[in-house]
Amino acid sequence: MSEQDHARYRDPSSSIEDRLADLVRRMTLDEKVAQLGAVQTGDVIDEKGFNPEKGSNHLAHGTGQMTRVGGSTVLPPDKTAAIVNDIQRYLLEKTRLGIPAIIHEESLAGYVARNATQFPQAIGLASTWQPELVEEMAAIIRQQMFAVGARLALAPVLDVARDPRWGRCEETFGEDPYLISRMGVAYVRGLQGNDLSQGVVATAKHFMGYGVTQGGRNWAPCQLPTRELLEGILPPFEAVVREAGIGAVMNAYQEIDGTPCGASRWLLTHLLRDELGFEGVVLADYTTVLMLLLFHRIAADKAEAAARALRAGLDTELPTLDCYGEPLKEAIRAGRYDESLVDTAVTRVLRQKLRLGLFDRPFVQPEKAPAVFDLPEHRELARTLAQKSVVLLKNEAGILPLDPNMGTLAVIGPNADSMLALQGDYSYPVHVQGVFGAMRDEGHMDVEDEVTPAIAPTAGRNQVNLFDHFVPSVSVLAGVRSAVGKHTKVSSVLGCTVTGDSEDGFDQAVNVAKQADAAVVVVGGRSGLIKGATTGESRDASDLSLTGKQAGLVKAVVATGTPTVVVVLSGRVHALANIVDSAGALLEAWCPGEEGGNGIADVLFGRVSPAGRLPVSFPMTSGQIPLYYNHKPSGAVSVWHGDYTDASVRPLFPFGHGLTYTTFKYSDLLLSSAAPRLTDTLSVSAKISNTGPRASDEVAQLYVSDRVASMTRPVKELKGFVRISLTPGQAAIVRFDLDLKQLGFYDEDMRYVVEPGELTVLLGTSSEDIRLEETITTVGEMCAVARREVEPTRVVVERLPA
Repeated sequence: MSEQDHARYRDPSSSIEDRLADLVRRMTLDEKVAQLGAVQTGDVIDEKGFNPEKGSNHLAHGTGQMTRVGGSTVLPPDKTAAIVNDIQRYLLEKTRLGIPAIIHEESLAGYVARNATQFPQAIGLASTWQPELVEEMAAIIRQQMFAVGARLALAPVLDVARDPRWGRCEETFGEDPYLISRMGVAYVRGLQGNDLSQGVVATAKHFMGYGVTQGGRNWAPCQLPTRELLEGILPPFEAVVREAGIGAVMNAYQEIDGTPCGASRWLLTHLLRDELGFEGVVLADYTTVLMLLLFHRIAADKAEAAARALRAGLDTELPTLDCYGEPLKEAIRAGRYDESLVDTAVTRVLRQKLRLGLFDRPFVQPEKAPAVFDLPEHRELARTLAQKSVVLLKNEAGILPLDPNMGTLAVIGPNADSMLALQGDYSYPVHVQGVFGAMRDEGHMDVEDEVTPAIAPTAGRNQVNLFDHFVPSVSVLAGVRSAVGKHTKVSSVLGCTVTGDSEDGFDQAVNVAKQADAAVVVVGGRSGLIKGATTGESRDASDLSLTGKQAGLVKAVVATGTPTVVVVLSGRVHALANIVDSAGALLEAWCPGEEGGNGIADVLFGRVSPAGRLPVSFPMTSGQIPLYYNHKPSGAVSVWHGDYTDASVRPLFPFGHGLTYTTFKYSDLLLSSAAPRLTDTLSVSAKISNTGPRASDEVAQLYVSDRVASMTRPVKELKGFVRISLTPGQAAIVRFDLDLKQLGFYDEDMRYVVEPGELTVLLGTSSEDIRLEETITTVGEMCAVARREVEPTRVVVERLPA
């Protein structure tokens, strides 16, 4: 490498573009191609750490990325950082050009690695309706990843989830493009920071249409027309590109109109780069390129698959260099393809490495890494997010909050004392099941795979561990026990398992419930990527009912007459119609992360008032799907009788729904104009008052409805929201500044236009619970506008004197 010591690309005083041009002109085909893929960490390490001999087999020409050093091992942060340093040192010292690697990791709801803080799953984060907390969370993820040398995260998921049968809905921010956009922008800003040389590259995935597949099946075709893709699915990706400057985008697996997304030049180049202005790197979701050959069958061999993907704009093959490796090089050397095919992609990859500062600061300080992992303030944020993600769906006769000093409380159900039930499918505790095989925990997960021996709780009454390297996590039972008075007796039984047909535990559950002053039944699902998991990637479902005998357990406990609270711990949206009438109170807690048990207990006993809101519509039955609030006018009913022959067409719980322990009054709606121009900003303000007995948050939601348009429009669309805290008797003026260009759509000629007409402005506490509304008329001539000029809604809150 000595001849390169004084090369311009190694000179930090030169511009990035000068360094980039100097480096690319020096590279051989082998070196270029190596930058377009990744190497699995397991291929270059052994029980002692990094193995130089293995390194020489896989890193001879360098590599673009290393795959999941933390996520694919059980190493603590200092040892992870040491291996990262060893890999970078090998690349700098033992390869000709000394190009460092980008270490990529998963980080959906926390860095997926040992000792990293595990926050609520994404669907729970969306239920907070509080993007600023998501940004704060992502900043912690950045701090932990940066400390170990991981500089690219495969998150956030920005798919618009319209079919809850799809197992990956839990990884999304829900069904509404505006809510997803606000959460996504917050996540990217927190992760990347203000200076990418001190940040972690975020990856927007999956581009696009992955959450609207045929039958809710993973990898199945997306059958939406272009107009709906652009209006209803694209906005979150557009937002993170234009507002947050996201550094990476990952393709979706499925096809759209006959072309797999990983081979679509229209998607990855024309739309993403030419229209949105994306300047980063496009990453292949794992095995995407090979799938063009084996799954989609649009390529005859690996070289053709590579060429199609590169021409489309797919820069990096993950998780390893395969089609982009020897097959592509042989085809180029044989004259099938020109070497220029790889030049654009390698330039983008290397530009990102220079922007990250990897050439100038390739090493980290392993001894300092543990100091930023799962600190008390991190756990406090995890608890706050867990509290705020809980959605109170029903509270009949004011059963909640519970009295923490009652005589006896029964805590029943398969997820009551389960640590795994707290975690989503891309959390470290759940994800390592793919490394070690399935695991049983105290919640008795039923699996078909061979499993490791059960690990008993080891960390005291308030937290449980499966392995000693898992971050301590608080189950619902542990959280309840720590929250009740010292004289309150807490009895707990399983009742049944998450899956399976046995009702053998019902009698014991009924007896415990009969002897209690109240019962909390904790049911739901189990996230993961393995057999036995009920939700997660590749864990799609045809029936959204609670699995196994859980609904029967709920009914058996309710039948005792004991006041019963049902807590649902699951990443999946369940059809709960068969238990909602019997349960006194019903809480959706999703997968609330390591502090989930404490956060849920805080809500159960009234330490905080629940104020989470649904980011998705809850169906009554699986047969209603797809069911989402912002449907077209003709999508509301079964014409002409209205309902199905055997069910209503309405949701069980609508988008935005959520109750609190107090009441709020909306009044004094004021609009800045009754006849605004098409391109104006319309100010919408109202007074919100806490008229109940408890302090609580309220989530005010602004919707708009275009009364008559030249193309069919959704019946209503979310265009602004804010979560505010008010004490009893306190009021605030909330003002939404709405850019009316947000109401644009694609006309008959596929121009993005705004047009005059009647517009109803709706303000409420859910998509159906509208408290105030007013209709205005926009004026002016229909005109085309640039989407890049559209601004998100600005919200201003003015708290009034008590």
